[in-house]
Amino acid sequence: MIEVLAKLGRGPVFLAGEVLECVITFTNPLSASSTSASSEMLAWASAQIHCQFHASENRVALPPSDGSKHDVQAENETVFVPNRGERGQCILSTPPKILFCDLRLDPGESKSYSYCETLPIDGPPSFRGQSVKYVYKLTIGCQRVNSPIKLLRVPFRVLVLHGLKDYQFPQDEAVAPSNPFLEEEEGLKKDSRLADLATELLMVATSRRSLHLYNISNTRGKVGTFCIFKTVYKIGEDVIGTFNFSEGDIPCLQFSVSLQTEESVQEEFQRRRGQPVSFTMHARHQESCLHTVQSSFSLPIPLSSTPGFTTNVVSLKWRLHFEFVTSGESARTCLVRGSQSEAVTWTGVEQMEVDTFSWDLPIKVLPTNPILASYVSQFSSTNSITI
Repeated sequence: MIEVLAKLGRGPVFLAGEVLECVITFTNPLSASSTSASSEMLAWASAQIHCQFHASENRVALPPSDGSKHDVQAENETVFVPNRGERGQCILSTPPKILFCDLRLDPGESKSYSYCETLPIDGPPSFRGQSVKYVYKLTIGCQRVNSPIKLLRVPFRVLVLHGLKDYQFPQDEAVAPSNPFLEEEEGLKKDSRLADLATELLMVATSRRSLHLYNISNTRGKVGTFCIFKTVYKIGEDVIGTFNFSEGDIPCLQFSVSLQTEESVQEEFQRRRGQPVSFTMHARHQESCLHTVQSSFSLPIPLSSTPGFTTNVVSLKWRLHFEFVTSGESARTCLVRGSQSEAVTWTGVEQMEVDTFSWDLPIKVLPTNPILASYVSQFSSTNSITI
């Protein structure tokens, strides 16, 4: 028996273009009955990253693919196929890397191997939607002699920040701070600079503030104004907005604001022409606001959510969805006098004519620092199997 343990050192969330590093440890556990004759042997081990794509048959019509060669390999249990047994298509994969050949482990002995690979910068982000799913995994294949291959899959999350692909790092590193007493690999240097560049780009894009004022009105007149200071956010931030009903001609009885994503399938892949898009609500604020002069809301963008993106099959956009309930009468008729005694009590009317209308405000949501997103990731940094 050999235990295989894979650990992602920095966490299970990465930016496309970063270097994923995983330490894989093979251990022959020591037991009370172990003897010198109980050594374990592995023929080889290999690792590879792949992105699995799965589409809903009710929403997406994909062209038929010729997977005959792949199916023949998948049936052979002695061939390393990282996505064997998984649903969907493998749309992206890195070259497989051999960790070792002919490994012998004595009782209680363990050996570790480091796997490093740059994540493709032109791949899709991790996403689990109603129409499609993009799932990234690191698959480690191990095989004993004359035995089928055992697979250890390490799922992780990929965030995509547009603009990094076209950035060229300077070749002259003379001005960069360095320590002459420490050896640092060039790949790790570039990976660190990529993360710093992404953080800088995100900070610049989301720190710009500009007052946006919108008049809220329906066919009968003005209800109020809405104010928001920016429309570009990172996941993990709060969307904050304020309402001013003091200048409205129509009394607003209630409003609600929903933070939603809009998932739409590209026209050429739609199962039915003109099929509706899918909406997912991530946060909601509702408030009764009759006789309210000003009000505000704060909606958090979950760190576990997917920033907006577009692929050849699907696109994801973010928006604020507003719903307003207004009175069909004047504000004075919204209250009635309930007593003729000295202590006057005003109560709400039992029935009222109301109008409802909605409004959508598009916003842009970008990724955040992958280390921050790792704190709420559903994936574990450590995965193991026994073979």
